[in-house]
Amino acid sequence: MVDDPSEYVDVLLSDTGRKRVAERELKERLADHERKRLISGEDGSAGPELTIEAVAAELERKRLFGLIEELVRWENTTNEEVLERARSEIWQSWRRACARNADHPRAKELYDRHKLPAFHDPFAGGGALPLEAQRLGLESHASDLNPVAVLINKAMIEIPPRFAGWMPVNPEARQGRGADRPLLAEHDWTGARGLAEDVRYYGRWLRDQAEKRIGHLYPKVEVTEEMVRERPDLKPYKGRKLTVIAWLWARTVKSPNPAFADVEVPLASTFMLSTKKGKEAYVEPVIEGAGYRFTVKVGMSEDGVRTKMGTKSGGSGKPFLCLMSGTPLPFDYLRSEAKSGRMGARLMAIVAEGNRGRVYLAPTLEHEAVAREAEPLWTPGTKLPERALGFRVQEYGMTTWSDLFTARQLVVLTTFSDLVGEAIEQVKKDYAGASHSIADDDRALRDGGLGPRAYSEAVGVYLAFALSKVANIGSSLVSWMNDRGALRETFARQAIPMVWDFAEANPFADTGGTLNSIVAKTTAEFKSQARGVRAARA
Repeated sequence: MVDDPSEYVDVLLSDTGRKRVAERELKERLADHERKRLISGEDGSAGPELTIEAVAAELERKRLFGLIEELVRWENTTNEEVLERARSEIWQSWRRACARNADHPRAKELYDRHKLPAFHDPFAGGGALPLEAQRLGLESHASDLNPVAVLINKAMIEIPPRFAGWMPVNPEARQGRGADRPLLAEHDWTGARGLAEDVRYYGRWLRDQAEKRIGHLYPKVEVTEEMVRERPDLKPYKGRKLTVIAWLWARTVKSPNPAFADVEVPLASTFMLSTKKGKEAYVEPVIEGAGYRFTVKVGMSEDGVRTKMGTKSGGSGKPFLCLMSGTPLPFDYLRSEAKSGRMGARLMAIVAEGNRGRVYLAPTLEHEAVAREAEPLWTPGTKLPERALGFRVQEYGMTTWSDLFTARQLVVLTTFSDLVGEAIEQVKKDYAGASHSIADDDRALRDGGLGPRAYSEAVGVYLAFALSKVANIGSSLVSWMNDRGALRETFARQAIPMVWDFAEANPFADTGGTLNSIVAKTTAEFKSQARGVRAARA
């Protein structure tokens, strides 16, 4: 949106200050060239082909590049001073274009110096370009064949401007909370800050309501005296109940060895829980008679190679081995068992919140039993595609979308989904109590509404997006990154490969990937939008 300085160098030189700076720069460059010529002993006195016009344009170009460098810094995303400077440059450029085209037969229509041209992106995808255009003061229009992309664009460039400058309706914001949360009239609700505040509040409301209903399925883990005897490093936590971050499971199949045909052996790609230097932790399987149990140890394993490989016989593509006998478990056998409904899962370790990081604990019968008692009232029974690029789980008995989740995960997702609808109704009620000036508009958000129905649906859109992120971190295809101590989401890449040892996140822990953290990130990204821009359409 900014023209090249060489096209308006006459305007630059008409400014006395800029002209003086350009003359000084030109003089210094010519003098520098002459010094270099004398040192090198070259003949001739011809200097570089520099003109004051070229120098003035180059200095202006450098100044504009400096502004771009400021714009791309993350900390300047919401810096109004920097954004306003960029918007000013765009306006100046546009008015110069209007002046150059004043004689155009449709100048009044196409070159209105009082109205910037709109930005159009017919293949908007995730909406990065329309969003940036809007941030810089342009009216943005976006479209896409993918309905998900359309919804994303609406959430980023259409909804925030519609409710720009609105005060939040939630009772907490209306009443105020101490010095850091002043009353509505005393707060700066420019941009989409009011909408963001409501998304934050009702996101927390949704999370709290869900915990009341199904929180018993996600218990804390108590560090007992017996656990401390086995692991002295747990002494600071003795008697405490720690919040679980994730439960780590290993899928299982019956051993093909007749001697252990009744034993469900683990398919663990690694036993390493943490590879951080000084914070190493690992699972150690203990064989007891005709069975086994898992324990967790800290420090370096005596058999580091075996621990790193889990129950695999080698690298990628190599079969697993029976923990009890060492018998190979070919992938054809695993596929057959899975398709027959005989693939299970066993709790391998628990990751909890410690004083200064993660605490890795051995599994308990109580925690495994609680997970198995979950019974979802509804499941997404839609069939998965029989074959798709990068989509390999169908070969292991996962034929419907519900197969990608544990029963407990399905309970969480269906509960959250139901609560999004309830949150929308709650917003409507609080809207009435907030005495907003637009109270008699009953149009839906999609119909251009601005009343309680449209506003509550707008809040619901962002809550639904947050829930989709929860689903991404809440499937049985999420793995544990032992080098970071974090969850690797389902769509970490554009494929859905089989995950043999998966991590089940606790949706009620205040860590990355949970509803609270996702809502906080969502509101931070759009609350500054819609400041000084016109409503856009997607």
